[in-house]
Amino acid sequence: MVEIDDRLARRNALVLAGAQAFGAASPPIVVSLGGIVGVWLAPDKALATLPVSLFNLGVAAGTIPAAMLMRHLGRRSGYVVGAVLGALAGLVAAAGIYVGAFLVFCLGTFLAGNYSSFVQSYRFAAADGASFAFRPRAISFVMVGGLLAAVIGPQVAIHTRDLFPQAPFVGSFLGQAALALIALPILSLLRPVPMPTAAQEGGRPLWQIVRAPRFIVAVSAGTVTYALMSFVMTAAPVAMVGCGHTVGEATLGIQWHVLAMFGPSFFTGRLINRIGRSATTALGLVLIASAAAVALSGLAVANFWLALVLLGVGWNFGFIGATAMVTECYRPEERAKVQAANDFLMFGTVAIASFSSGQLLDVGGWETVNWIVFPLVALVLLMIGAQEMATRLRDRQASA
Repeated sequence: MVEIDDRLARRNALVLAGAQAFGAASPPIVVSLGGIVGVWLAPDKALATLPVSLFNLGVAAGTIPAAMLMRHLGRRSGYVVGAVLGALAGLVAAAGIYVGAFLVFCLGTFLAGNYSSFVQSYRFAAADGASFAFRPRAISFVMVGGLLAAVIGPQVAIHTRDLFPQAPFVGSFLGQAALALIALPILSLLRPVPMPTAAQEGGRPLWQIVRAPRFIVAVSAGTVTYALMSFVMTAAPVAMVGCGHTVGEATLGIQWHVLAMFGPSFFTGRLINRIGRSATTALGLVLIASAAAVALSGLAVANFWLALVLLGVGWNFGFIGATAMVTECYRPEERAKVQAANDFLMFGTVAIASFSSGQLLDVGGWETVNWIVFPLVALVLLMIGAQEMATRLRDRQASA
């Protein structure tokens, strides 16, 4: 068995963190502006968040093709293709706004989601080359790159939105295309991780892996964490503008949210090693419920911003913790199909959540969006608790 060298894993994690800084800047642009542009272009206001929903659908639809492409071409070449796709996405979205074509704009956000399916797998690329003990920190290293993305994305959206006065926000999506191209030279620095020859093919059937209780709990936790974050975040900018707050305040709210999503990554890996993967994930879910409680307590800018910050921190703990849980569920030869299955299930649900968010916001209002959070968080916390109790019982029986 080939010993995994964490020095190479550490180097690749830092490279992927740099690529993440530009690749992860795309979602804040789409999320903060997609619904607002949708209000202007959509034939029906109930479809205002459709561009954001299609972005998330694009992530889900792109996970399996991205995994297959990287399996054949390798991580580095696959990520280069993804970055080129990201540049094309920004150009298409900008063209849709310029000509006033809602469907063209939606196509651009869908393609941006396809690009993000590559970016989302950066965390697994870092974990694949790391030892079991280093995996949570490797994932955290990559997620730290999102800190720069949290600044770059919203600032690009703000400072380029009036680049073409006759077509607001065209410049923002041209900026999105440029950010994807900037990631290309960084991705070229990625080095392949040596894998044992025996680990290239085979493994258990996928259906056998996905039926395992540990995998079900891990995917459920990650899916609910990400779906609730997207559900609330998608509605927040539209709700803020609807409550009389400015577009700039809504965009800054998303910036604070994205900073909160990635900022804790400096210590999340250590937190996981200290209290465990399941406990960290559960803590993230509790913070997401706290965000909903803050959002329900008032409609001031401070309420929206604090709720978005708590939502971001909760997502960080829940998402990184659940990702670390997933890495326990497969062998090296099974990684591609299990990672693709995890992200397909997760982002398919996220797409439904973001689309439902716009519909529910239009029909039931901001309060209804937040009330939905509590029962889903409670359900997953019960699943995590039951899984931990079953694990401890098996350990005691094994010891006896």
